[in-house]
Amino acid sequence: MSVVINTNIAAIIAANDLSASNAQLQNSLTQLSSGSKIVSPADDPGGIAVSLKLSAAATRDGDVSNNISDATSYLQTQDGALQVAGQIVDRISELKTLYNDPTKNSSDLANYDSEFNALQDQLTSIANETFNGVSLFGTNSLSVPTTDDGSSANAVSITAADLTSSATGVGILTASAVTSLSDIALSDVTNALQNVATFRAQNGAEQSRLTFATDLLTVNQQNLEQAASNITDVDVAQASTALAKWNVLVQSGAAMLTQANSSSSIALKLLGA
Repeated sequence: MSVVINTNIAAIIAANDLSASNAQLQNSLTQLSSGSKIVSPADDPGGIAVSLKLSAAATRDGDVSNNISDATSYLQTQDGALQVAGQIVDRISELKTLYNDPTKNSSDLANYDSEFNALQDQLTSIANETFNGVSLFGTNSLSVPTTDDGSSANAVSITAADLTSSATGVGILTASAVTSLSDIALSDVTNALQNVATFRAQNGAEQSRLTFATDLLTVNQQNLEQAASNITDVDVAQASTALAKWNVLVQSGAAMLTQANSSSSIALKLLGA
């Protein structure tokens, strides 16, 4: 190799190697300090795009799960009201049976009617109950999405429970024309009780499905977060090993650059300086 003064090739090579090693060292430090293997989008453009979509989907799954929890609370509140309504209808059936006793005088019958009217008012009050401003009972069903894309195909329908309709039997008991136990038959009461029981059964089935939908969302969210983690999160053990490697290379590179810079002194010795 020629001995030259103007161009120190060894020093240039050592400086380039030192620069590259130092860049890798800084990258390892940034990865460990941030916990992310993608320090900048240039590190993995495709990976960061995928991770963003996966993370967004996981976040939406969490939000959908929260919405389902609200819907479950709605159903639990509705069931509580239905339970009380069932107790009221059951009491009306007792009153109707007692009312049919031929030994009761007109005053006794009037007393039974007085309680019956009070129970009618309470049934009407229950029919007007709301949850966060949304009616618990009526003719409109609710649709609860269970997937992050809001697809109606996978939504759970909360069946409308109409306590004021005569078709459900309960409405017969609270109709404006009904003012006395003599205005209804015992079969009307048992029919109303059967319909309240049906409403509660539907409510329980819907709560059950929402519970399983939440379980699925929880699993999906976990898997999506794991997939995003595989792309973006740094492996601390691997990064620590790389940090040690680049740290040694930077130190050795600096030492070799010093040696390369001093190698030109050989030319001075050849010149007898």
